[in-house]
Amino acid sequence: MTTAEYILPRADSVSWRRPLVVFALLGFLTTVLMVLNIGVGSVYFSPEEIWKTIMQHQSVSTMDAIVWKIRIPRAIAAVLGGAYLAVSGLLLQVYFRNPIVGPFILGISSGATVMVSFVMLTTLTVGMTVLSPFMTTVAAFAGAYGVMLIVVAVASRVKSGVTLLIVGLMMGYLCGAVTSILTALAEKEKIKGFVLWQLGSFSGFKWSEIAVLLVCGGLVLALIYLLSKPLNAFLLGEEYAASMGVNIRRFRILILLCACALAGMITSVAGPVAFVGLAVPHMARLGFGTSDNRILIPGACLMGALVTSLCDLIARMLLSPVELPLSAITAFFGAPIVIGLLMKRRVKL
Repeated sequence: MTTAEYILPRADSVSWRRPLVVFALLGFLTTVLMVLNIGVGSVYFSPEEIWKTIMQHQSVSTMDAIVWKIRIPRAIAAVLGGAYLAVSGLLLQVYFRNPIVGPFILGISSGATVMVSFVMLTTLTVGMTVLSPFMTTVAAFAGAYGVMLIVVAVASRVKSGVTLLIVGLMMGYLCGAVTSILTALAEKEKIKGFVLWQLGSFSGFKWSEIAVLLVCGGLVLALIYLLSKPLNAFLLGEEYAASMGVNIRRFRILILLCACALAGMITSVAGPVAFVGLAVPHMARLGFGTSDNRILIPGACLMGALVTSLCDLIARMLLSPVELPLSAITAFFGAPIVIGLLMKRRVKL
């Protein structure tokens, strides 16, 4: 089976019975995991206590502070992070018609990392007292979107997806080289904090960051869903999509902008989270039994939210009170799934 055959939608009409069942199951499991993420920790809260605290959130009790300021923002961030990374990976796999492409393959993560390394490993924040509390987030945004703009500029000039893929890889290597040099020259005290950021985590989220993710990410997701039919046409080849009235150059750039925007938002605030954008689209295709993007886009959102919430819970609780790196859990979870799916389907890359 070729790569193109692997991701093309089925020729027969789409039946919504199976997707509706899977949607209901994913929604239920995601809700259960959110409740667990809020209730389980160094201090346990029952669902009844959580509900009471939510309904009476004006309270100044310790429980209220833990639930409203720490656990609920983290639980929501994990859901949004998984959803955005999964849809980003889905878009890139459609774009390249390649099952091993993920949202960080274009150097987005490396761009964010290199800018954060300038902030955390040097004295870049000196004299910037106003932005100082937000410099890491601002720097990550700048790096992620800086690399995105370079890749999009290249995308407007080349027609080969493989060439663009290579450009993204080279950008990642260049950013990685700069990060390695800065790490080698940095003081030991600063290296520890930077390494922890690189491991990825949804801890420490504030409600203001959640609001930004909800508004900006929600608008991008709405735009992506409106592109479902052109995405399905694009899967059948650029010539077919063009015959259906799709402006190929504009559409290719729009796919990259949306994919990089979703991945860049999460990387800027949570650090690089590996394998979610690569593994979850495969899981969504297998679970829903289709490659129709009208189903896969919301399906990947729910599947990504479920997987990331589960990985975040495992990272917090497996060796509690020590919190494991989130990217390590997602790698252990995602890598075997991707390998198994590729071997089962015998995909030729």
